[in-house]
Amino acid sequence: MSSSTTTPKKSLPKEISPCCLTGFSWSGTPRGTVLPSPLPGTTNAVYKTGTNPRVAILLIHDLFGWTFNNVRLLADHYAAEADATVFVPDFFDGFVVPPELLIEERWAEIDLKKFAKENAREVREPEIFAFARALKTASAEGGLGFEKVGAVGYCYGGWAVFRLAAAEHESDNGRKLVDAVTAGHPTYLTKADIESVSRNVPVQMLAPEFDPPYTAELKLHTFVTLQKVGVPFEYLHFPEVHHACFIRGDERKEGEREAMIRGKNAAVAWFKQWLHGN
Repeated sequence: MSSSTTTPKKSLPKEISPCCLTGFSWSGTPRGTVLPSPLPGTTNAVYKTGTNPRVAILLIHDLFGWTFNNVRLLADHYAAEADATVFVPDFFDGFVVPPELLIEERWAEIDLKKFAKENAREVREPEIFAFARALKTASAEGGLGFEKVGAVGYCYGGWAVFRLAAAEHESDNGRKLVDAVTAGHPTYLTKADIESVSRNVPVQMLAPEFDPPYTAELKLHTFVTLQKVGVPFEYLHFPEVHHACFIRGDERKEGEREAMIRGKNAAVAWFKQWLHGN
């Protein structure tokens, strides 16, 4: 992709990889709907797709945001192929980056420092927890009452699904916020997040070979720590592709569209096993 020659660039915050910010719109028209009002106990607008009343999947988006076509099409695939009702909430409080700014690398037109501040982990974590609770809480208590809830997060959403899987959320009767998670090329993920996972929440990791935010050190820590925790986990290595491949899916980058499809298929199989098979 060519960069703009008329607009000056500015450097990105160190936490944000430039690979997150270049995209390719997957073809197709999303089949779901935007709910007219937030779920009980939440404040987020949300895209919903699928009709299963028992099984739900919470998809936590990356910097492309909840309106990005690829994200909603991916949600549609999960709904149809994993037999689930899928929710894609807006966790950026209405902030949406026009795709052309990302594709053309017009960084000077995006206030990335403001984005990083307003969407820091400590800012968004409470509402992410609240949304998961709204899905799992019984309808008699004001929630939607899904029996099983999975969570999938890419890039920005990667750290969030680990936090949803943390042991601290389990009650004395074993009730969990989520029943299985998938993370793809996570950003902001820490060793403490990995160490805090409950042994009762299976974890799937989709890991591109080239991924500056998910370092070799964190990859090794994932292997070692999750074995110690005793949680069922699956680590899938995607050679020769880069961070953001599972959302971007750029067919002009060798192997990336195939990686996106393989990642989608892996997540579908994971959720079918843990949300339907147990």
